[in-house]
Amino acid sequence: MQWDDIRMFLAVAREESLSGAGKRLKVDPATAGRRIARLEEDLGTTLFAKSPQGYAPTEAGMRMLRHVEMAEQAILAAEEEVRGRAGQLSGQIRLGAPDGVANFLLPQVCAEIVAQNPDLEVQIVALPRLFNLSRREADMAIAVSPPQTGRLTVEKLSDYRLHLVGAKPYLRASPEIASLADLKGHRMIGYIPDMIFDKELDYLEALGVDRVSLASNSVMVQYNWIRQNGGLGMMHDFAFASMRGLRKVLPDQIELTRSFWLVRHADDARLERMNRFAALLRDGIRREILRLEGEEELAA
Repeated sequence: MQWDDIRMFLAVAREESLSGAGKRLKVDPATAGRRIARLEEDLGTTLFAKSPQGYAPTEAGMRMLRHVEMAEQAILAAEEEVRGRAGQLSGQIRLGAPDGVANFLLPQVCAEIVAQNPDLEVQIVALPRLFNLSRREADMAIAVSPPQTGRLTVEKLSDYRLHLVGAKPYLRASPEIASLADLKGHRMIGYIPDMIFDKELDYLEALGVDRVSLASNSVMVQYNWIRQNGGLGMMHDFAFASMRGLRKVLPDQIELTRSFWLVRHADDARLERMNRFAALLRDGIRREILRLEGEEELAA
């Protein structure tokens, strides 16, 4: 077996297609197909079941995958041991996160980590969805609820709070809000109902709101609607701290508490580099939430 063929096998297993694997390893799909065919010929077995939906590992392919992933982890561990003697993090780490935390917490936190570790490259994939770590869409991900399946390790990062807010001009021009019942006379801003990827994000249902006038799967679009006098919406307290011209609505009656969780592939727990980065990320996010929520309280 050739190492290039093994790398291609791993990429096809994760991407479930020749084109995806080729893109990951910067080769064309035909070359990817030839390498898989050569590997299957060398091993005398079929590693993938091919269909219009893509490439799915066969039983033999799954057995092969377990061993190849162990070999990958051993190589990464060896690389860490050699590079880690200088006490610095290096290489590339890709972090998946919902766009709220990606926009308001991770820029500051990750910039500080990279400033302390100049040879480290951090990539943030900000998407409002769940990440498949088994396919290595990211090295680790931040989630709003802990996953219940998969070979994963899960660590709670921090709690955070949300309040209902509106732009001050909108509130001055709209009917007074003295109770939850008064919300029915206002335009509500939130997520597209059938695109809410985690039940923890269904904020408005918790308020008894059954109609959303302005909806987006992006929290940043929602926040910009709020700022442009579009209506009322739920906002992270750590985001509210950097917004101007907004006011909380019924803050004594409407407050939600949610949590961020750091999700990693179980095999990465043996990698000191990933453990150190995770610890820096955890501590940084906790500090940043406390700082921003503290600034918001002082401004109030």
